[in-house]
Amino acid sequence: MVEKYINQQVFKNQEDFKTNFKINVPENFNFAYDIADEWAKIQPDKKALCWVNDKGEHIDFTFKEIKEKSDAAASYFQSLGIGKGDRVMLILKRRYQYWFAILGLHKTGAVAIPATHLLTKKDIIYRCNAASISAVVCVGENAVIEQINSAFPDCPTLKHRISIGPEIPAGWSDFRKGSEDAKPFVKPENPSDNEDIMLLYFTSGTTGQPKMVIHNYTYPLGHIITAGYWQNLKENDLHLTVADTGWAKAAWGKLYGQWIMGACIFVYDHEKFTAADMLRVMQDYKVTSFCAPPTVYRFLILEDISKYDLSSLKYCEVAGEPLNPVVFEEFYKATGVKMMEGFGQTEMTVSIANYPWMEPKPGSMGIPSPAYDMDLLTADGRSAEDGEQGEIIFRTDRVKPVGLFMGYYLDPELTRQVYHDNVYYTGDIAWRDEDGYYWFVGRNDDVIKSSGYRIGPFEVESALMTHPAVVECAITGVPDEVRGQVVKATIILAQQYKAKAGPGLVKEIQEHVKKVTAPYKYPRIIEFVDELPKTISGKIRRVQIREEN
Repeated sequence: MVEKYINQQVFKNQEDFKTNFKINVPENFNFAYDIADEWAKIQPDKKALCWVNDKGEHIDFTFKEIKEKSDAAASYFQSLGIGKGDRVMLILKRRYQYWFAILGLHKTGAVAIPATHLLTKKDIIYRCNAASISAVVCVGENAVIEQINSAFPDCPTLKHRISIGPEIPAGWSDFRKGSEDAKPFVKPENPSDNEDIMLLYFTSGTTGQPKMVIHNYTYPLGHIITAGYWQNLKENDLHLTVADTGWAKAAWGKLYGQWIMGACIFVYDHEKFTAADMLRVMQDYKVTSFCAPPTVYRFLILEDISKYDLSSLKYCEVAGEPLNPVVFEEFYKATGVKMMEGFGQTEMTVSIANYPWMEPKPGSMGIPSPAYDMDLLTADGRSAEDGEQGEIIFRTDRVKPVGLFMGYYLDPELTRQVYHDNVYYTGDIAWRDEDGYYWFVGRNDDVIKSSGYRIGPFEVESALMTHPAVVECAITGVPDEVRGQVVKATIILAQQYKAKAGPGLVKEIQEHVKKVTAPYKYPRIIEFVDELPKTISGKIRRVQIREEN
């Protein structure tokens, strides 16, 4: 399938990749028809989705079944008057109905808005009114239904509340019954154009209200690099990405690129993460490719991995936050598999990554994708030299990368702040080593300027995490009359160290950091806390810590 959309499929090295990789974008590309339905046509019995939950249930879906279910969902949406351009929010956790619903929306030309089940009444009202959402499809659980019902009177555009069950309250529609009773689906005459909005994500920003990131119908093709070269997927691989469908990571790892490559998506639908259960399902179902944030890997290496047969596991990827080299080394010792780190944002596809022909450097994001014209820009507007920090930017004057966002919905001013004069400014700071590998420093707002030095939170956090007392931490800058700023560490202690919290442990941790990284980076202030402020997606809100200093 993928060979239809790229000039060359196999690459010998990075230079070959950079020179010869090109995505061929057809007119009126629609992932639901051109990929999912096409597989159903040429290999109807090919396994598309392997769904397992924490109750022991297991269902496999072929592409033929995916087509039938998504056709039924599309017809059901049409019966409700949902069509091209209508905005529909999906709050479906990891339920298999997510795949039926989102493909059904693509088939009608509607805009899918994936969202987390953790949204409160206030969050739902904001989203519905900001995006003029006309329908919501959600898990039929009391906690979610109550939030939507309480928000409903303040959401004038919200016409349809649809539940997949088990609860179908009064005033709600039944997704399962509606799909089963729907008329045979008739494809609209012009369901979508390449520049129509296909997806809208509310980002989990660490400051202010979430931004509305919009992607067009060519966006899935940008994930050919994500799945085919960062995740190194081959046809019939079984790939597991740990992500709720409410986040953009699900688009990266649970749908588009994986099916373009012909891989089967493995879904572990669980309510509470435990490392032992994750390892068990990977073993039992013979997962071949695994992608997760570093936090998940940290929990996995605390388990006795030797008790599990992970011989099927060929490839592992990591993204979502910077990777601590200690985690890389411990996981490699336990499995023999090296984690391949990648970098991107909700606004794009993978833009920096480690690829199969590369030797990963633990903690490095890797090398720029050939789809993106990347540069590091210093504060005075120069291209950064090796070893010099700069903001990651992408130039689009020659060609706009397939997969880069269209902008922020209904907010041209906010779009112009980050994307103007054919340059997209990511707000992320990094540096490049002499081999061309890139290393993450931190968000622009989070970088600490102390006595003339620029200190990235991640490098200090990485050093702290090698001390056994530290379970989780956040580094921020505190104003200082002499140095401008000094480094502060806000730390959650391991249970066995909580009784030792005091000046002695502070001194011990400070000396440890001085030995692990450059001495000037050590935290002059250390605070022990029970929890860190986070967004609903789990990102640490350093801005809140700074405000509370």
